[in-house]
Amino acid sequence: MVAIALAVNLTIAVTPANATGVYDMPISPSADNWVLDDAKQITRLNESNLNKDLQKLADNTGQEVRYVTIHRLDYGETAQSFAEKLFARWFSTPDEGANQTVVVLDDVTNNIGLKSGEATAALLPADIAESITQETMKAPLLKNNSYNRAFGDATVRLAAVLAGEPDPGPPIIEETINVEGTFATAEETEENRTFSTWVVVVLLILATVIPMVTYYWYLSVGG
Repeated sequence: MVAIALAVNLTIAVTPANATGVYDMPISPSADNWVLDDAKQITRLNESNLNKDLQKLADNTGQEVRYVTIHRLDYGETAQSFAEKLFARWFSTPDEGANQTVVVLDDVTNNIGLKSGEATAALLPADIAESITQETMKAPLLKNNSYNRAFGDATVRLAAVLAGEPDPGPPIIEETINVEGTFATAEETEENRTFSTWVVVVLLILATVIPMVTYYWYLSVGG
């Protein structure tokens, strides 16, 4: 009984509170909503825009992309494994999932997983799919946790690639180095040196004058 109690307590301890499992998701994807924002990270306006863009992509190419955000994964789960399990739950046969893509983002870790069907994979090679999740989407997340921008940029790139157009590639991340703030100019160095010299001179004068003034004060008091 003690061993069973310990096992139960250990299971409770390692299971994240309010974790989301694949069976917490709808049994099938929505027919008219391409975004399942379970983590509540996408604004209503942006969700509406994403739905319009993804609907347009489906109408023009037959390729269907669905975005899912979750707040916390089950213990041992990853965004990629969750995406694969959810894909299998929603599209039980290869034919059903042939032209489907599911993108899952966990907002606790900001990790992203992507799973596509066979026909889609022919248009969306593994290296581009990884670049979309790890570069295109990660860039705005690393900069300022902009989930709206992450999904918006991903949609632009996915729409181009799945339509057979040239891949626009990941965003260019510029690194700004504040050289001016790191190194002092020659003028600043000279000013600092002059100021330091004056401080030393003043301290020397005070060190000489104060004892003399004190000495004469004692003489005048004693006299």
